[in-house]
Amino acid sequence: MSIRPVNITLDCENPEQVAAFWSKALESDINDGASPFFCALHHEPSGMNFFFIKVPENRTTKNRMHLDYEAAEAPAEVERLVALGATKIADKDEWGHQWTVMNDIEGNEFCVSGPHV
Repeated sequence: MSIRPVNITLDCENPEQVAAFWSKALESDINDGASPFFCALHHEPSGMNFFFIKVPENRTTKNRMHLDYEAAEAPAEVERLVALGATKIADKDEWGHQWTVMNDIEGNEFCVSGPHV
């Protein structure tokens, strides 16, 4: 027996705002029943559910776990995400691989790279 990931949950100050960003970023619709306390979307290509839950505390340190995304045209995708409200933090080139570190609109860290070979 093994486990498999089904949900990615982001703690948020404003779940509706963060869900709106990720809905546009992932080109997925926000599920019915969204509220100021909880929003969800289903990303069909990955089969993953994304949950956005209101929490009372702000994020104060670097994420211990984050999401990595790949895109056929990573630089263009980084530009698109910045236009949606993301922040580009750094370009990395380590271990024979290049990626861009980014923050969503509430500072949740994620990375974007070109296709993995």
